[in-house]
Amino acid sequence: MEKNSERIPLINPSPSSSTTEGRASKFQTIGNIIVSIVGTGVLGLPFAFRVAGWLAGSLGVILAGFATFYCMLLLVQCRDKSASENKLQGTITYGDLGYICIGKPGRYLTEFLIFISQCGGSVAYLVFIGQNLVSVFKGQTFSVASYIFLLVPIEIALSWIGSLSAFSPFSIFADICNVLAMGFVVKEDIERAIGGGFSFRDRKAIADNLGGLPFAGGMAVFCFEGFGMTLALEQSMKERNTFPKVLGMAFTWITLMYVLFGCFGYLAYGDETKDIITLNLPNNWTATAVQIGLCLGLVFTFPIMVHPVNEILEGKLKKIMWFQKLNNNDAENSITGLGKLGTYTSRAVLIIGLAVLASYVPGFGIFASLVGSTVCALISFVLPASFHLTLLGSSLSLWQKALDCCILLCGLIFAAYGTYNTIVGI
Repeated sequence: MEKNSERIPLINPSPSSSTTEGRASKFQTIGNIIVSIVGTGVLGLPFAFRVAGWLAGSLGVILAGFATFYCMLLLVQCRDKSASENKLQGTITYGDLGYICIGKPGRYLTEFLIFISQCGGSVAYLVFIGQNLVSVFKGQTFSVASYIFLLVPIEIALSWIGSLSAFSPFSIFADICNVLAMGFVVKEDIERAIGGGFSFRDRKAIADNLGGLPFAGGMAVFCFEGFGMTLALEQSMKERNTFPKVLGMAFTWITLMYVLFGCFGYLAYGDETKDIITLNLPNNWTATAVQIGLCLGLVFTFPIMVHPVNEILEGKLKKIMWFQKLNNNDAENSITGLGKLGTYTSRAVLIIGLAVLASYVPGFGIFASLVGSTVCALISFVLPASFHLTLLGSSLSLWQKALDCCILLCGLIFAAYGTYNTIVGI
């Protein structure tokens, strides 16, 4: 599912058409890819390695990274094929591809999955903040749910701010805190290794309970979220023909970082590794400062995470007859005072609903794995492979068709079994 304004997987992520030349250099695109993918989910990877084992966890992250990279390229190929045949005018989005391949049900399905994935990421934000605040203020009697509901008025007020650019400094701040938290874990691992705090032999390469592998896989897929930004990232490049190479370089570094950090975190804490690695940090002022910084950054970037959900809901709201009457039958161009009240009310109700859902989540790791196993797997693997087979099937070689079918089938099986395994775990 952790984000600044450039990693929002909007239904219409870019105003430019598929033929418009972008401005981003290769270096800038690599930075945008990293920002679009890497988030707070990485702080749950050591727990996934504890569940699966360091070797199985590493292989799972590598497999998830390669599959996501390959399916991103499939999505670009589908967009190029549709653009060359002029099937739709202007920007072709992920939802448009669903419409081209399956019709209206395809668009609705794609937008619904993006909607659910953003809601899931937003709930994960709230759970992450709540668990870290409980860890920081251990002497208090507040529960995770209490801290989540304390945030509701703040998040409602922030959601009413019109400009997302106002939150970008906080998003950068949250990313810096992410890096600092990872640095603390690596430092702790090195100190324990030097001090003889653990033996490498005590850390399992593959867990005895193989049922934990799908759980770890779901967490790995969750960490590679941001798939909805694929087309916008490719369209933003000045030299778009180099996008596959640039994407490959970015994914190589991201995957390597994930593997090393997951291993470092598990090696440092072993069976004591918690579902958010910051909860394992020592109780000193520097670790506390990092945790508070992470929470503050996420509090102010939560409106960015929930923004695509608001866009979808408000887009549907504008099509309702009574809302159009409130806006003098001109809901697309102007919003009156009553119309704004309806918009603000819908945003407030959404945040309250997400907070209620977050209060029932048993833990960040379990929920992140569930989101990764379900909607993220469908968005990142199943839909791209099915779209590719539909649009380019006649021109594909036998091995390409076989690979697409394999990804499609494995994605469906993984989504089904991963969901079942996570629910049984809960």
